[in-house]
Amino acid sequence: MSKSQKIFTEIPVLDVSPLVAGAEHSQYETTVKAMADAAHQVGFMQLVGHGLEELQDQLLQVSQDFFALPDDVKREIYIGNSNNHRGYVPFGEEIMASGMPDTKEAFDLSLDLSAEHPAVLAGVPLLGPNQWPDVQGFKAAVNAYYNAAASLGREIFVAFSIGLGLEPDVFLRHVKYPPSQLRLLHYPYNGNAQDRPGIGEHTDYECFTLLKPTAPGLEVFSAEGTWIPVPYRDDALVLNIGDLLELWTNGYYVATSHRVKQVKEERYSFPMFFTVDYETVISPLENFRNGEKVKTVNSGEHLLAQVMQSFRYQMRRMEAGEAELPGGALPYYSLGREAKSIQK
Repeated sequence: MSKSQKIFTEIPVLDVSPLVAGAEHSQYETTVKAMADAAHQVGFMQLVGHGLEELQDQLLQVSQDFFALPDDVKREIYIGNSNNHRGYVPFGEEIMASGMPDTKEAFDLSLDLSAEHPAVLAGVPLLGPNQWPDVQGFKAAVNAYYNAAASLGREIFVAFSIGLGLEPDVFLRHVKYPPSQLRLLHYPYNGNAQDRPGIGEHTDYECFTLLKPTAPGLEVFSAEGTWIPVPYRDDALVLNIGDLLELWTNGYYVATSHRVKQVKEERYSFPMFFTVDYETVISPLENFRNGEKVKTVNSGEHLLAQVMQSFRYQMRRMEAGEAELPGGALPYYSLGREAKSIQK
């Protein structure tokens, strides 16, 4: 932990309506400073006043419709059928740092680019079209939320730049066709659920995440080495810093480990993971270097490497010699407070 960081015992709640309104708002600079402080001290914050409530309601409805489909129908768009990591993720497909499969199912999507898009034709990994289920209103509702959240994410990238005293586009100049992923997650009711300490613990691989949960259960790893619950608010988006923004700021913005407890209640969760263009090479910004050897990572290769070590279909491809880990990535699960405590 940086000497300027303080031990936290709760997650700050910030009204970002001035951010949504724009730089001319009288409270814009105050909001930006509060977000930068939370990113530095905690790595987590809850955002209210974001204006996405109606789109979130529509997203929840179509997600419920999709996950209610028979298993064989959902598997028609199995993520392993794609070449760009899009589609249905069945139970047990994903394995986290604990080595144990998570008890959830998911639908993963990203920027929906046609097969004829220049970046797709150039073979940039993780880019391309989504797989879509045959569910009425699903594609429209999901795309509407993705686009609105992406617009908010761009404003957050600007805020995080200004909060460091830098030009507004320091991060945003690398956001043209990013493989920023939206996940629709479903945790079914489980009357026999027994939480196992440590299951699902991780940092997010990208720059930052905006999460809309429908129930409590999220916990954050504190600097003191304890897990702190994130109080559930129906009106809030949970924002947390990811690996790449921690690296870009040399730990000033901190990626904080988190997990979801196993509970009996059914719940849904909608995280959107904001990253930069695949080819972006990230190393600490000049004013955050301390004379030590500079660590560099290719943002896309880092993301792809983490995905390849977390999904069974990717592991099978590697075992069959059909794929291999890219070289420009950080070691799996190498950042975040919990990972650092394990490494000591």
